[in-house]
Amino acid sequence: MQKRGKTAVGVVLIALYSILLLLMVAAYIRCYVTVQFNPGFVPWTAEREALEQERNQRASNGADVEIRSWAPRDDEPDSPGLESFYSKDIFVCELDGFPKWCSDCRNWKPDRAHHSTEYDYCVYKMDHVCPWMGGIISETSFNFFIQFCFYCACFCIIIISTNGYLTSLRLQEAKSIDARLIVALALGGLFGLFSITMTVTALRFAFQNITNVDMYKKNQIFRLAVRIPTDTPPNDRFNTITYPLERPGEGPRAPDAAHTSGMTQANGAASARASAMAARDQQARRTFAILQAEPGENPWHLGYLQNFKSVMGDSIIEWFLPIRHSPCSRHDSMVSDYKFGPLVEELKRRYGLEGSDTEKRAAAMTSN
Repeated sequence: MQKRGKTAVGVVLIALYSILLLLMVAAYIRCYVTVQFNPGFVPWTAEREALEQERNQRASNGADVEIRSWAPRDDEPDSPGLESFYSKDIFVCELDGFPKWCSDCRNWKPDRAHHSTEYDYCVYKMDHVCPWMGGIISETSFNFFIQFCFYCACFCIIIISTNGYLTSLRLQEAKSIDARLIVALALGGLFGLFSITMTVTALRFAFQNITNVDMYKKNQIFRLAVRIPTDTPPNDRFNTITYPLERPGEGPRAPDAAHTSGMTQANGAASARASAMAARDQQARRTFAILQAEPGENPWHLGYLQNFKSVMGDSIIEWFLPIRHSPCSRHDSMVSDYKFGPLVEELKRRYGLEGSDTEKRAAAMTSN
């Protein structure tokens, strides 16, 4: 470049090389560290932990470790982890209103979680197993993966453009082509094609709020348990379920009735306290309508920009720098694990819940 009087162009190209290389390496390190130390696994239950210890013990004794009995769904009213679902206002459920069950993990499967056979864990919003990162790309690392692919694609484009330009100059000057230029063009083209494809695919998933797993199940049907007032009258258009669940033969839960039934008037204060506790338990009950979407409908589609922000963050700085995890990886909302889109309101309209007193009271409860 200097011999041809293009020193300024050379300086700009070197600066671009350095900046893109730095950003690419930073995004890779951030993604790799996250994949290794915070892969987004759903924690095992105590039962599953004990089963794994038994499996390891059998392995040390030379027994077959692949033999593992299928675990049916835990239908106990006090099943561990069940409360974390019905304490929300909306969650993904089965036809009967129970959350999805993972028989491998022996646990209730959170919304958008997928069981990985490679790692034997359920993974929050799993996308794919990435050999570049040596693990699973999930909600905790997907934004860093997009940034890495994007900077890798930009870096390859600069390499292809620069070496292509230098090659054309040598041809114009009737000089022999440097073999290093050909190698750089070939490698830049190979990795550029791959990284550009991955960038476009990953950005598409971000804008649509889907994952690779969702793509393989593009016609899947979602059923949502949507909270409604407990005194909602029966409706033949949808089924309902009330939590906490009642044991067979028992009525709604209340404090120990055996201790309160034999009380005399002298113990009226204690009886009043027991009645207050029973009323409190009644207030803790939650009824959900089971609403079914059409095949292929995505209940988490928030609009393309909001979908993108749920993955990449709200600020432009977060879009380009590997600083924070995706906003969608924070599950601290009491409404749902992941923010639902307009489809929920559309489902309420389809099932006759919108505009009714039931819908208004349900909206008031959700806002509290």
